[in-house]
Amino acid sequence: MTSEPPEPPREPERGAPVGRRIFLGTLGLGAFGVLAAPTLQRALEAFLGSAADKDPTGLTGLLPNGGGFRYYSVAASVPHKSATDYRLTVDGLVDRPASYTLADLRALPQTRMVKDVQCVTGWRVPGTPFEGVRLSRLLDAAGVRAKAGAVRFSCFDGTYTESLTLDQARRADVLVALRMQDKDLGHAHGGPVRLYVAPMYFYKSAKWLSGITVTEDVHPGYWEDRGYDVDAWVGRSNGRDDAPTS
Repeated sequence: MTSEPPEPPREPERGAPVGRRIFLGTLGLGAFGVLAAPTLQRALEAFLGSAADKDPTGLTGLLPNGGGFRYYSVAASVPHKSATDYRLTVDGLVDRPASYTLADLRALPQTRMVKDVQCVTGWRVPGTPFEGVRLSRLLDAAGVRAKAGAVRFSCFDGTYTESLTLDQARRADVLVALRMQDKDLGHAHGGPVRLYVAPMYFYKSAKWLSGITVTEDVHPGYWEDRGYDVDAWVGRSNGRDDAPTS
């Protein structure tokens, strides 16, 4: 077969200055994008968080965002809690039941840790800072009784629950978290207070935490009643082999 002869060079078309303007404009937009990225990211997170509040199907969680997180809610809507009306109760098999305001929790010694966050659905957010009160401190203050063997967590969405064994709950890398990514926990991320269980898949880190109840035995949580593993160690459960987060 013979190939077609190459086309002769074309004369530059009129309108080249328009192309140059577009090129310079593109550079300008790129620079604007760099400057505006934090603002746009916050706006996107706020939009997705608000949408997730009204999406009990969890489909909103399929939408990506620059922060790497996905937003899940299993309730039709989640009330907002502020420093004025937020309360965290500690009860069950304890000698000294307690109720903490947000100010109470902030006044306690805070622990900061930076770990990867791993979701059982596959996404991962590396190097995420969390700050809060060690769960073990609240348990010690409450005086856990001898026959206790587990801790059950409830949430003010009215639907979600989780559980840990008492040994798991006392780990140094389990927090009642008040801050994430070096800022106060926003509503979309489970604020003002959430559980953070660093070495386990993120469904164990219950959002919108409102109750800590010490029990005799483990009560499977919301997703565990639907087939997820109760012991949710990253890379050693749920049929997955992800790298550990701690």
